[in-house]
Amino acid sequence: MNRTAQAVRFDQYGKRDVLRVTDVPMPEPGAGEVVVEVRAASINPFDTMIRSGVIRDLFPVDFPSGQGSDLAGVVTAVGAEVDGLAVGDEVLGWTPSAGTQATHVAAPAAQLVAKPPQVSWEVAGSLHMVGATAYAAARAVAVQSGETVAVSAAAGGVGSFLVQLLTGRGVRVLGIASPANAEWLDRHGVIPVPYGEDLRERLEQAAGAGGIHAFIDLHGPEYLDLAVDLGIKSDRIQTTVAMARAAEIGAHTDGRHNATAREILVELVDLIASGAVEIPIAATYPLDRVADAFAELEQRHTRGKIVLIP
Repeated sequence: MNRTAQAVRFDQYGKRDVLRVTDVPMPEPGAGEVVVEVRAASINPFDTMIRSGVIRDLFPVDFPSGQGSDLAGVVTAVGAEVDGLAVGDEVLGWTPSAGTQATHVAAPAAQLVAKPPQVSWEVAGSLHMVGATAYAAARAVAVQSGETVAVSAAAGGVGSFLVQLLTGRGVRVLGIASPANAEWLDRHGVIPVPYGEDLRERLEQAAGAGGIHAFIDLHGPEYLDLAVDLGIKSDRIQTTVAMARAAEIGAHTDGRHNATAREILVELVDLIASGAVEIPIAATYPLDRVADAFAELEQRHTRGKIVLIP
């Protein structure tokens, strides 16, 4: 048996050029863990924030550090105190410590669920981060059926999942995105609103007399200012990125860490397996092109997910 694996590592904070792929010891499962041969692992903007050091005060890392928390793959080894998983099982889920951008990873069995056969590896390896973040964001602003909610970056990785989650709950969604994404948003029951100059007026026109009840920001602080200008109450404003501005106005900052319960992951898997929600796959890259994958991600115009295929 091969006793080495390959993994993405970085030795210092910096841009994507600090990333490297290197041989590492084959992981061994601890108590309550299994080793997964990774078939797909998504990349996320959060990875960039960690690696660049911009949130090192909140999320410091020890060097050398790995990357990634989402994964899907096949169980190759089972540790003690694990029930319900066996070698050969196809699973998806997440790990609490960065490291899924690798050929093999040890993961807590409690954070893995069975991968349905109708769900592709790419989608399975992308689910947790975007699904849990979207779930937490919707819950933070207590969205109700019949309400109107504005979502910025509505066609991105989290946004594309979130808008489908909301429309599936009977919510009227105003999706702020580029004109290139209007057809996709419309096809998924979302009212597309192009970003740019005079956005407030376009949102008010799209909302109609009932107004906008909540605002979920997935892009930046300017959208929190816009939400305030629209007269939305601070407890109905949520952001996943503009934490400092959120603190100033009293908005929510819930993220995937607020929705990591296993039963939520099961619910998210059911949404994907049933076809109620889809995860668009924008591109796939082999592990040794991880820097190229992040170059595409950091353009911030990706619809859906970019996935590494080890």
